[in-house]
Amino acid sequence: MKRYRDFNTYLRELFGCRVQKITLDAGLTCPNRDGSLSSDGCIYCNARGSGTGASLEGLSIAVQIEQAKQRLTKKYKAKKFLAYFQSYSNTYAPLDVLRNMYDEALSVDDVIGLSVGTRPDCVGEPVLDLLQQYARDRLIWVEYGLQSANDATLKRINRGHDFACFQRAVTATSDRGIEICAHIILGLPGETREDMYATARAIATLPVTGIKLHLLYVVRGTPMEKLYASGGYRCLEQQEYADIVCDVLELLPPDMVIQRLTGDPHPGELVAPDWSLRKSDTLSLIAGTLEKRDSYQGSRSDP
Repeated sequence: MKRYRDFNTYLRELFGCRVQKITLDAGLTCPNRDGSLSSDGCIYCNARGSGTGASLEGLSIAVQIEQAKQRLTKKYKAKKFLAYFQSYSNTYAPLDVLRNMYDEALSVDDVIGLSVGTRPDCVGEPVLDLLQQYARDRLIWVEYGLQSANDATLKRINRGHDFACFQRAVTATSDRGIEICAHIILGLPGETREDMYATARAIATLPVTGIKLHLLYVVRGTPMEKLYASGGYRCLEQQEYADIVCDVLELLPPDMVIQRLTGDPHPGELVAPDWSLRKSDTLSLIAGTLEKRDSYQGSRSDP
């Protein structure tokens, strides 16, 4: 039995079968890319914006889902699917555009809901009202990229918003039947372990129902690559990362859904660290570290 509340188990409890996320690229952009806030993006993000490139290939949302369904059904024996709008900011478009792409995803057979990745400064009442309508009979997650609760760090990484913005977005989203997931990055430039733990504690005080933990890895074509090449940044070691993840898990509420414990770099884009490509090894190391400690998610969280 896992020592944390993992996402697959959570979904199986809800639907009684294997539910798999399908990553989608809707071809949107981000205020940190289109010039509204900046044209440079966050210092760790390249021009792909974590996208798959499917939109540039002209693949519709429905086609992306159908192609992924075939692959995931064969690989995982999945029976239901969650449409995950991942790349860039997927609430950053006119409302009719958003409605059409959400409707298209939900119209595909066996899609039980949406997971919408976005920034906390890219949601307003009309978008939340729309998502609330879907949440009446579908599973709806909004995934807010926070990265850190430290405003100095957010400025350093050119994030373009502060922690208070994240707090406001969470407050506006809560009590609508929408599940909220926070994204944080461990190992950001200038951050100490205590900074990372402070972010975990801050999230634990908010009505956030899930979290994704990401390793900061260095990607080609980003300001982080230049910082790393100049010797201005040191990547976390694998055991070091596992230790920090376990510390963070201990600080989070025991009922918070852990959607992710590390990232998935594109091998052709990765600069460092090399070990970030060995995801299964990292997950095993995290599990082994928790077992060695005889520790669990929430073991040091406030009651």
